[in-house]
Amino acid sequence: MARIFEYFVVCGIGPEIRTLDGNRGFHGTGVMYLSSLLDQFPPPNHSLYPPPPPQLSTCVLPAGVEFYSSGFDANDASTSPRSYPIVLTEGDGSKIYVSCIAFRDPVSEDIAEAYHIPANSFADKCICLVSRLPSFRAIRSALEELFLLCFSPNGSSKPLWDVIAHIVSNVPLPNPGKDRVLFAIENCLLSVEAPPKDGLPHADISFQPLVQCLDVDNLIKLFVAVLLERRILLRSNNGVDYIDAPTPYMMGLHSGVDTSGLTMEGVVVVDLEYNRITTSEEIPPIPEPERSSLREEIMQLLYPNVVGIDQMDGPYNASEKSSICGNKPWGEDHDLKLRLIFLKFFASLLSGYRNFIENTASQVFNTQAFLRRRSRSTNQPSEPMITQFLESNGFLDHLERGLGSGENNNNLLDKLQDAIGRGQNPISILPSSLVEPEIITISDPDVGISGSGAKYTYDRFPSNIRTEEQEEKRRQILAAASGAFQYSGKHTPSSPSILAGKSSKAEKSLSPLERAAERELMVLDIKVKLQGLWLRLLKLGATDDPLSSFEYGTILAMIESDAEGIGGSGFVECIREHIHSGWHCLLTQEQFIAVKELLKTAISRATSRNDVMTIRDALEVSAEMYKKDANNVSDYIQRHLISISIWEELRFWEGYFDYLMERSSSNSTNYASLVTTQLIVMASHMVGLGLSDTDAWYLIETIADKNNIGYKQFIKLRGFLSHTQQLRVAYWGISSIKAQSMSSLGLASPRSKEVMDGNQPPAEASGVGRSWVQSMFSRDTSSRSNSFSRVRRWASDSGSSASATNENGTPRKHDLSAAGQKRIQTNVRILRGHSGAVTALHCVTRREVWDLVGDREDAGLFISGSTDCSVKIWDPSLRGSELRATLKGHTRTIRAISSDRLKVVSGSDDQSILVWDKQTTQLLEELKGHDGQVSCVRMLSGERVLTAAHDGTVKMWDVRTDTCVATVGRCSSAVICMEYDDSTGILAAAGRDVVANIWDIRAGRQMHKLLGHTKWIRSMRMVGDTLVTGSDDWTARAWSVSQGTCEAVLACHAGPILCVEYSPLDRGIITGSIDGLLRFWENEEGGIRCIKNVTIHTAAVLSISAGEHWLGIGAADNSMSLFHRPQERLGSFSSTSLKMAGWQLYRTPPRTAAVVRCVASDLERKRICSGGRNGLLRLWEATINI
Repeated sequence: MARIFEYFVVCGIGPEIRTLDGNRGFHGTGVMYLSSLLDQFPPPNHSLYPPPPPQLSTCVLPAGVEFYSSGFDANDASTSPRSYPIVLTEGDGSKIYVSCIAFRDPVSEDIAEAYHIPANSFADKCICLVSRLPSFRAIRSALEELFLLCFSPNGSSKPLWDVIAHIVSNVPLPNPGKDRVLFAIENCLLSVEAPPKDGLPHADISFQPLVQCLDVDNLIKLFVAVLLERRILLRSNNGVDYIDAPTPYMMGLHSGVDTSGLTMEGVVVVDLEYNRITTSEEIPPIPEPERSSLREEIMQLLYPNVVGIDQMDGPYNASEKSSICGNKPWGEDHDLKLRLIFLKFFASLLSGYRNFIENTASQVFNTQAFLRRRSRSTNQPSEPMITQFLESNGFLDHLERGLGSGENNNNLLDKLQDAIGRGQNPISILPSSLVEPEIITISDPDVGISGSGAKYTYDRFPSNIRTEEQEEKRRQILAAASGAFQYSGKHTPSSPSILAGKSSKAEKSLSPLERAAERELMVLDIKVKLQGLWLRLLKLGATDDPLSSFEYGTILAMIESDAEGIGGSGFVECIREHIHSGWHCLLTQEQFIAVKELLKTAISRATSRNDVMTIRDALEVSAEMYKKDANNVSDYIQRHLISISIWEELRFWEGYFDYLMERSSSNSTNYASLVTTQLIVMASHMVGLGLSDTDAWYLIETIADKNNIGYKQFIKLRGFLSHTQQLRVAYWGISSIKAQSMSSLGLASPRSKEVMDGNQPPAEASGVGRSWVQSMFSRDTSSRSNSFSRVRRWASDSGSSASATNENGTPRKHDLSAAGQKRIQTNVRILRGHSGAVTALHCVTRREVWDLVGDREDAGLFISGSTDCSVKIWDPSLRGSELRATLKGHTRTIRAISSDRLKVVSGSDDQSILVWDKQTTQLLEELKGHDGQVSCVRMLSGERVLTAAHDGTVKMWDVRTDTCVATVGRCSSAVICMEYDDSTGILAAAGRDVVANIWDIRAGRQMHKLLGHTKWIRSMRMVGDTLVTGSDDWTARAWSVSQGTCEAVLACHAGPILCVEYSPLDRGIITGSIDGLLRFWENEEGGIRCIKNVTIHTAAVLSISAGEHWLGIGAADNSMSLFHRPQERLGSFSSTSLKMAGWQLYRTPPRTAAVVRCVASDLERKRICSGGRNGLLRLWEATINI
């Protein structure tokens, strides 16, 4: 049963307290601390439900958790609970809707005692309801009732967590347009329903705040800005629920945040408080007559009692002028009418657009012809607003979703245009509201049973019942925290200044007495002068320019002219001591820039001396200055320092990590947790510096891999980094500053000039980072093509072989073989025939059709299935007439295809399997027996067919008798992927139940249930005794089929893994993910490790097909690539030494704009074919002479 509420989650201060910058322990009030996930339902050990997103606790309390000396005060509005919604976008693009209530709750007694927190202290806590349904009102109402029930003086009739468990477990998801679900929380009755699928999209928010805050002209201007996908910043003192924006370029900001110093080029700032819209780029107006018509209809809706002066019958009466919507309050009918007004505007603006749709490889819509036709009809030149709209991603997506999908009757725009043409009422296109939905009532039979009139009251939000293991872990963490606090009271840790003093003493003991005395006097003199200059720099007036001041010039000269680095390290130490003495880092914009320029110079000079300690201290000082600065200067942490190349050096971050570990090491702390905590600190610095997501992740991944942390910690790190990157990009944009070459000043870099090749393919590795926030305020999408490949190549100089390096084969220009460097003529053909999206694609291999005579002529054929319910056979050898046959018989979308020497078999959403004769195209058999759509088919020897479906069953069929021989496997949910070894009779299947099942068909028994994944299993590959599975939990796993054990967890992707491949020649694994990364894993004695990353694809990798020497890849952005591994020659050790790293990028064809759903490869003939949502097949053939 699908449920409305997926989770109930509580976040706040847990037993392990850390500040936002990673410092352990309690550091007083006024400091922000990391939020932790405290409780949840369903519990984390529940096998049927995957865990909530790892970044949820950070997202619901993005500013962190603060401690207070008092709780809720009715006279102080700042202490009141806060209710707000958020939307999270997962790596696969799906959205999670969360309703939150944040409030002050007493700190647990055991936590307060362990960390010596003052008695009767309070801290922020947040309770959340998580749903996949965008019914914000229902989710918020349910959460508010739970909150009120908890703190109600009357109490509840059953324990609060029992109430939570009931509504999360038992309230079903309503069928769109058919059901209305009623459920109760104590004595409050709530309801939820979803609109029909053929109606307007679900929008459970009101447009009333917009029409109240903006006049009609500004409302239209905002609408145009959204339509043209401008970057929009909504400013308001009150929360506005426009969080699920129609484009990925909208976000909200409180009016109290000062943005005067921000670079807002191209950003449309909408101030809802003052009815004002400002932008540096002009928003083109809507052309006439559409603009006048749109404005008039909106005016009639908002001000129905206000008419034109020429329409007044008598004297004007001011009392007749009504407010918005007259005397009738704004309601759902007004929201509906407003949406219909805008839909009518689209129908008029795009009149006749369907005549200009072209289903070709080069373009989907003939924009120029449409504009010429409109210019002739309106007798006006082409309008910029229409031109920009026709080039927008929203319009292109609308076209692609409608092309040949077989669902044109659900296109409301086309329906409305037809209705207007027939003179019908526009409201007639919507589904009838006369049919009352079926009422589904969910009751709680346990209410009032637990005791006679028993009431449960709480003075704080209660904790859920913990298991013995959870309780023991909590006690251990608190005991370790209590011991660390007592130790820190007796031993003061060494500060950098103390360490510098120790260094000076060591130098004194090693140097002559006179020289040491002179140097000590010089150091003291420099520090005294720096202190005085620093204080005078801070006292400059508002009219003074710090960059032109005597103080700035003198400090700069002391840093640059000092060969021993006393000036730079002394300046950094001067700032650190000033901060520790209580300075609040209040700087003007000019002072902030001056200080950052001085720090940049100090770091550059320290880099030339290999003075890592000064670089490290400057980094921490820079971050601390920003965190304490209340003026909110427009520089996110250390972004001003991004041009220094030291931040790309893996060796620097490895040294900094070792320093953090030494400073925070504790024998009583779990090592993996300690490593993860320090890597989180490093990730915060990397994000602040402006390092790209892929650069930062590679550096963190490399260090984490060397320290052998678990895959769960990998996922936690990936989620944290992606979230913090999103926050940075959302507020400050993607930095386009490129690191300058520091070869004259920097550490000796092993990078060669050839590596710094500007022709490298773009790298983009973040699935979470692809969400809508990452595009906020980004002017140039090309800035995402970062230095990820460059960073990886010089990592090998660190002396470690535990991570991917350029020696291990990251493809670069001069690594390609001689054959690969030759300019090989490629041929890309467009195969037309389907009228709907291509949903299944199969290549006929030599193994399928081989017989005693030898190879048959149909080896190398491609067979495709589509939403147009047809199966088509294509022969690439017949250039110009590739379509060989069309097979019809299904009534719904084709999902799976297989073949052998004589037959073609297909499975469909119509729950049937059809078998055709390949030569005569005659329909031979129709196999029926599944109760769900068929997802997998496989032709076997002996006239048998193996099928799997969403009903959870795997069936064996005998084609000769048209019967189901047996149901050979059963899963508890839909089967998505299946593998079968015909030589051993071993069957593996998996899907939505997150379990990989293995059966021995010949013995008629189930061998193993492989548990470990926490989300849907999307792909699998079985070769011999090895089974590889890829899942939506961002991990792939390698299993032993005979033993039923997990041999390795591969957890370095940033999104769901859609395809996996196994190379039996070298026992290597290849994984492709929605993050666009292709990872090569090598099996060694110490386990499996990633030795190579390929980043040439920028969208989800859909298909991996591996042969002995060739590898074909296809991605969702219509990009394809062919890899080659040279054959081993006599006297050469290339195959054994390179193994998986020996794969080299051979060729990739030109990319065209299309959305691909499926890919198939014919490696024997070097062909790759992709099927798009526009119904076209794109066949790429690399003609290679070997």
